[in-house]
Amino acid sequence: MGLLDRFERGLERVVNGAFAKTFRSGVEPVEIAAALRRELDTNARVVSRERILVPNLLTVQLSQDDSEELLSLGDTLTDELKQSLQKHAASNGYSFAAPLIIEIDTDEKLTKGMLEVTSRSAKGEVAWQAVIDIKGTRHRLRKGATIVGRGSDSDITIDDAGASRKHVEIIWDGDRAQVSDLGSTNGTKLNGKKLKKALLEPDSIIDIGATRLVYRVQAQTKGNA
Repeated sequence: MGLLDRFERGLERVVNGAFAKTFRSGVEPVEIAAALRRELDTNARVVSRERILVPNLLTVQLSQDDSEELLSLGDTLTDELKQSLQKHAASNGYSFAAPLIIEIDTDEKLTKGMLEVTSRSAKGEVAWQAVIDIKGTRHRLRKGATIVGRGSDSDITIDDAGASRKHVEIIWDGDRAQVSDLGSTNGTKLNGKKLKKALLEPDSIIDIGATRLVYRVQAQTKGNA
């Protein structure tokens, strides 16, 4: 995609207009975006199977002049940087252990046009929470078995005539998940293939009748689990 990848293109509207005048010299927003992205890529670490953890606290260090110019813009630019970094993380399968925070700081040793990025993760151990997204609604999976089906006695009820009253069972043990078809009338598909029982990988797609379930795993601090 040339000089600007998808992550940096997300900041084009920030660079245009009034911001473009502000950053005629010195550090530009796309440079900060690229540096933040590299910081995540450099510090990404696989902690379990497909789960890749990245730092959630990032500090951008700038010269006095660049820092003053950037901070004069208020929260607009930092909010945009945060949204774009979250998109970059999602596209690469990265997980944050806690809410993403981007801070702007001044380093007197830096001259105009220079920047450095440092990062660290939130304190505390990382816990994993399994969820299922169904038609825009997110359902947390408790440890143990969760029944999904059309019946009101299912743990998660779906409004779908093509689903059985108790259609599938999902077992989550805090680390791994397994889905089993409970002898449904119309069957169940996992990533397009019929199944009886299978382990679930993050972002797996389960089709029940006309309803699609997306299995995801989120990183969080144990205090928020």
